[in-house]
Amino acid sequence: MRLLVLGAGGIGGYFGGRLAGAGVDVRFLVRPKRAAQLADTGLVIKSPLGDLVTPVSAVTEAPSPVDAVLLACKAYDLEGAMAAIAPAVGPSTWIVPLLNGVRHLDHLDARFGAERVLGGLCHIGVALGATGEILHLNTLQRLVLGARTNSQQDAARALHGLLERGGFAPVLSQDIQQEMWEKFVFLTTYAGMTTLMRAPIGAILQAEDGEALVRQTLAECVATAAASGHIPSQAAHARMLATLTERGSTGTASMLRDLQRGGATEHEHIIGDMLRRARDARLDAPLLRVSLAHMQACDATRAAGVGA
Repeated sequence: MRLLVLGAGGIGGYFGGRLAGAGVDVRFLVRPKRAAQLADTGLVIKSPLGDLVTPVSAVTEAPSPVDAVLLACKAYDLEGAMAAIAPAVGPSTWIVPLLNGVRHLDHLDARFGAERVLGGLCHIGVALGATGEILHLNTLQRLVLGARTNSQQDAARALHGLLERGGFAPVLSQDIQQEMWEKFVFLTTYAGMTTLMRAPIGAILQAEDGEALVRQTLAECVATAAASGHIPSQAAHARMLATLTERGSTGTASMLRDLQRGGATEHEHIIGDMLRRARDARLDAPLLRVSLAHMQACDATRAAGVGA
């Protein structure tokens, strides 16, 4: 199978690099500067699970239709990403999106057809180093994919078999949309609270009402998921709560790190989408309202040239 990976940044570069290193037919669709860098140094991964330096095939324009596309862009880049991969998407091409949230599925379905778009998610801590190397920040490397309809089951199994060659033990989910919603609930709470407080979880929990506010935000997200037909399982809820109430935790959402470095954030795709769904269900979600208003105010401040 021929696999196209959009970009060679943290997520796409890590998983695509592991696959390329295992001999899978992978091409990376990248900008010219990144293509030149990869031609010079190869794709470099530095990880506690083992470093990798491997030559890769990088292109600056999408090739003719491939068998599958691994899409790992930020949500705010989705429109441009869809335009970039379009020439590589044919009638038998499968798209595996690894974006956060769930709103992107509607956009991908509208552009390429729901029958072509599988479900997917990942849990991994990665960053791009100063010289283009991919820095794996811990030992977490979880990638999950699955069929959204019965007609996609064979394709999901075939792609799972391909991804297994990368050595990162991908998971073939039997209910991928439920798993995507569970991550959506957790991430909205995690990002909403750490950006609102500009602090890691451990510091938030030291505040007098910190834990109560975290729990309330999680409850708003859980209620919204339930109204959408995807209430988190008891086990998933317990895992979320354990992470969100871990005393001494230095954990922050990547959205806070993006905010602090002055970069674009996915707040509309994550916090904003959860709030819109809560409103559609006529649910009261005061902390989601405050979290989204805070991020929108930060955007407005930057646009005015004042700094956030």
